[in-house]
Amino acid sequence: MKTLAHISDLHFGRIDPRVVDGLLGDLTAQKPDLVVISGDLVQRARRRHFEEARAFLERLPFPYLVVPGNHDIPVYNVVRRFTDPFRYYKTYISRDLSPFHVDDEIAVLGVNTARSVILDFSHGRINRQQIARVEAVFGELPPTVFKVLFTHHPFLPPPDAPETRLVGRHRLALTALENCGVDLLLAGHLHRAYSGDIMSFHTQVARSILVAQASTATSTRLRNEANAYNLITIAPPEIVFEVRSWEGAAFTGGLVSRYRRAGHFWRMTGQDTGFRRAAAP
Repeated sequence: MKTLAHISDLHFGRIDPRVVDGLLGDLTAQKPDLVVISGDLVQRARRRHFEEARAFLERLPFPYLVVPGNHDIPVYNVVRRFTDPFRYYKTYISRDLSPFHVDDEIAVLGVNTARSVILDFSHGRINRQQIARVEAVFGELPPTVFKVLFTHHPFLPPPDAPETRLVGRHRLALTALENCGVDLLLAGHLHRAYSGDIMSFHTQVARSILVAQASTATSTRLRNEANAYNLITIAPPEIVFEVRSWEGAAFTGGLVSRYRRAGHFWRMTGQDTGFRRAAAP
């Protein structure tokens, strides 16, 4: 069994310090095996914002993987946006824009979908070279290894907003993800927490791929949801998603969604609140 903490959209430069401290405290209490951070570490890609984000990462008591988001690219410094968009990110966060972790149970790969050269760079895209890397990395692994891909931009829209713009070239990517056996997609960007099966929206896909979207973990840029992160318990053939939300004094357990795999398909087996780790599969 493995436990992932999936956090996203921290937006240092526009955070609530109490929530930051609460998040670190709750992560310490939950003891995940790995923390996955799906982009937007800062608000405006300024040096001091990245310094704050770096300080947060140094306080994490667990190994982590991270990819950038569109807010990690300069907005007002147009020259740097086009010539060296990830300069501060690489200096303060990580030089690796496609981090990878693998062990006997799970494989987790990050892909950078943030783009500075498209007209509206709040939108993201996955390119053919990145798709080829996903296929090469996951294609070599045995089916007993649970495969997780994380990006900043989403592959699945919220259930109540099917018109939401998804990561560019997602249809091309999904064919590759299906072929190389990806089990779970993690993303952020929308500041909304939800989970589901990619097949619920993408009818061309013939094999289930689960999706977990994370809300903003620490930012005051809320979109009708509390600050939250996902605690994911992976124990094939079962997986549990718990949304842990800030309730004003601490992060507490909220909505829990349970899935079980049968062959190439995932089926939701339960959804409730008040999750306790002992109830994990």
